[in-house]
Amino acid sequence: MAITEVREVLIEATPDEVMAVLLDMESLTEWSSAHQAIEILERDAAGRPSRARQVVKIVGVSDEQVLEYTFEDDGVSWTLVSSNQQRAQSGRYTLMPQGDSSTLVRFELTVDLLMPLPGFLIRKGAQGLMDTATKGLRKRTLEVRPA
Repeated sequence: MAITEVREVLIEATPDEVMAVLLDMESLTEWSSAHQAIEILERDAAGRPSRARQVVKIVGVSDEQVLEYTFEDDGVSWTLVSSNQQRAQSGRYTLMPQGDSSTLVRFELTVDLLMPLPGFLIRKGAQGLMDTATKGLRKRTLEVRPA
Protein backbone atom coordinates (compact mmCIF):
# COMPACT_ATOMS: atom_id res chain seq x y z
CA MET A 1 0.00 0.00 0.00
CA ALA A 2 1.41 3.38 -1.02
CA ILE A 3 1.87 6.10 1.58
CA THR A 4 1.72 9.77 0.61
CA GLU A 5 2.86 12.67 2.79
CA VAL A 6 2.89 16.40 2.03
CA ARG A 7 4.46 19.19 4.03
CA GLU A 8 5.33 22.84 3.49
CA VAL A 9 8.01 25.04 5.03
CA LEU A 10 8.86 28.71 4.60
CA ILE A 11 12.56 29.33 4.02
CA GLU A 12 14.04 32.81 4.31
CA ALA A 13 16.01 32.44 1.08
CA THR A 14 15.36 32.83 -2.62
CA PRO A 15 14.23 29.87 -4.75
CA ASP A 16 17.71 29.87 -6.38
CA GLU A 17 19.37 29.56 -2.96
CA VAL A 18 17.07 26.68 -1.99
CA MET A 19 17.64 24.99 -5.36
CA ALA A 20 21.41 25.26 -4.87
CA VAL A 21 21.08 23.12 -1.73
CA LEU A 22 18.88 20.59 -3.54
CA LEU A 23 21.39 20.39 -6.40
CA ASP A 24 24.27 19.74 -3.99
CA MET A 25 23.27 16.11 -3.47
CA GLU A 26 26.76 15.15 -2.39
CA SER A 27 26.16 17.12 0.84
CA LEU A 28 22.86 15.34 1.58
CA THR A 29 24.51 13.09 4.17
CA GLU A 30 25.54 16.22 6.10
CA TRP A 31 21.99 17.47 6.70
CA SER A 32 19.76 14.43 6.28
CA SER A 33 20.09 11.86 9.07
CA ALA A 34 18.31 9.29 6.88
CA HIS A 35 20.97 9.40 4.15
CA GLN A 36 23.98 7.20 4.88
CA ALA A 37 25.66 7.50 1.45
CA ILE A 38 25.02 9.03 -1.96
CA GLU A 39 26.71 8.59 -5.32
CA ILE A 40 25.85 10.62 -8.42
CA LEU A 41 25.59 8.14 -11.29
CA GLU A 42 24.65 10.51 -14.13
CA ARG A 43 24.33 14.24 -14.80
CA ASP A 44 22.23 16.07 -17.37
CA ALA A 45 23.57 18.48 -20.00
CA ALA A 46 23.41 21.34 -17.46
CA GLY A 47 25.54 19.35 -14.96
CA ARG A 48 22.66 18.66 -12.58
CA PRO A 49 22.37 15.18 -11.01
CA SER A 50 19.94 13.13 -13.08
CA ARG A 51 20.48 9.72 -11.46
CA ALA A 52 21.85 8.89 -8.02
CA ARG A 53 22.37 5.85 -5.81
CA GLN A 54 21.48 6.41 -2.18
CA VAL A 55 21.73 4.35 0.97
CA VAL A 56 19.05 5.40 3.44
CA LYS A 57 18.15 4.19 6.90
CA ILE A 58 14.77 5.00 8.39
CA VAL A 59 13.47 3.52 11.68
CA GLY A 60 16.23 0.94 11.57
CA VAL A 61 15.46 -0.27 8.04
CA SER A 62 18.23 0.23 5.47
CA ASP A 63 17.60 0.54 1.76
CA GLU A 64 19.79 1.04 -1.27
CA GLN A 65 17.90 2.88 -3.97
CA VAL A 66 18.52 4.48 -7.34
CA LEU A 67 16.51 7.60 -8.12
CA GLU A 68 16.05 9.50 -11.39
CA TYR A 69 15.65 13.29 -11.15
CA THR A 70 13.85 15.81 -13.34
CA PHE A 71 14.35 19.55 -12.92
CA GLU A 72 11.71 22.14 -13.70
CA ASP A 73 11.69 25.93 -13.30
CA ASP A 74 9.84 25.63 -9.99
CA GLY A 75 11.60 22.64 -8.43
CA VAL A 76 12.79 19.08 -8.73
CA SER A 77 11.01 15.75 -8.86
CA TRP A 78 12.18 12.14 -8.82
CA THR A 79 11.07 8.58 -9.37
CA LEU A 80 12.45 5.30 -8.14
CA VAL A 81 14.50 3.23 -10.58
CA SER A 82 15.43 0.41 -8.20
CA SER A 83 15.28 -0.42 -4.50
CA ASN A 84 15.66 -3.30 -2.07
CA GLN A 85 12.72 -2.24 0.12
CA GLN A 86 10.29 -0.33 -2.14
CA ARG A 87 8.02 -1.09 -5.08
CA ALA A 88 7.76 2.57 -6.03
CA GLN A 89 8.66 6.08 -4.91
CA SER A 90 7.97 9.50 -6.32
CA GLY A 91 8.73 12.85 -4.81
CA ARG A 92 8.76 16.53 -5.57
CA TYR A 93 10.04 19.77 -4.11
CA THR A 94 8.05 22.75 -5.44
CA LEU A 95 9.61 26.16 -4.78
CA MET A 96 7.20 29.12 -4.64
CA PRO A 97 8.68 32.63 -4.23
CA GLN A 98 7.22 34.66 -1.36
CA GLY A 99 8.28 38.26 -1.94
CA ASP A 100 11.91 39.00 -2.77
CA SER A 101 13.71 36.90 -0.19
CA SER A 102 11.61 33.94 0.96
CA THR A 103 10.44 30.68 -0.58
CA LEU A 104 7.53 28.46 0.32
CA VAL A 105 8.72 24.90 -0.24
CA ARG A 106 6.16 22.15 -0.76
CA PHE A 107 7.54 18.62 -0.31
CA GLU A 108 5.47 15.68 -1.56
CA LEU A 109 6.53 12.05 -1.23
CA THR A 110 4.79 8.80 -2.14
CA VAL A 111 6.39 5.50 -1.15
CA ASP A 112 5.13 1.96 -1.76
CA LEU A 113 7.00 -0.48 0.49
CA LEU A 114 7.63 -4.10 -0.48
CA MET A 115 6.99 -5.53 2.96
CA PRO A 116 4.25 -4.47 5.35
CA LEU A 117 5.33 -2.60 8.47
CA PRO A 118 3.31 -1.84 11.61
CA GLY A 119 1.43 1.45 11.39
CA PHE A 120 3.34 3.06 14.28
CA LEU A 121 6.68 2.41 12.49
CA ILE A 122 5.35 3.87 9.26
CA ARG A 123 4.11 6.99 11.09
CA LYS A 124 7.41 7.38 12.97
CA GLY A 125 9.46 6.94 9.80
CA ALA A 126 7.26 9.33 7.82
CA GLN A 127 7.44 11.98 10.56
CA GLY A 128 11.24 11.83 10.72
CA LEU A 129 11.61 11.86 6.95
CA MET A 130 9.24 14.81 6.50
CA ASP A 131 11.04 16.76 9.25
CA THR A 132 14.40 16.20 7.58
CA ALA A 133 13.07 17.02 4.11
CA THR A 134 11.58 20.34 5.26
CA LYS A 135 13.14 21.56 8.50
CA GLY A 136 16.50 20.04 7.60
CA LEU A 137 16.40 21.67 4.15
CA ARG A 138 15.55 25.02 5.76
CA LYS A 139 18.39 24.74 8.27
CA ARG A 140 20.93 23.74 5.59
CA THR A 141 19.83 26.52 3.22
CA LEU A 142 20.18 29.16 5.93
CA GLU A 143 23.64 27.79 6.85
CA VAL A 144 25.09 27.93 3.33
CA ARG A 145 23.32 30.88 1.71
CA PRO A 146 25.42 33.98 1.11
CA ALA A 147 25.17 36.59 3.87
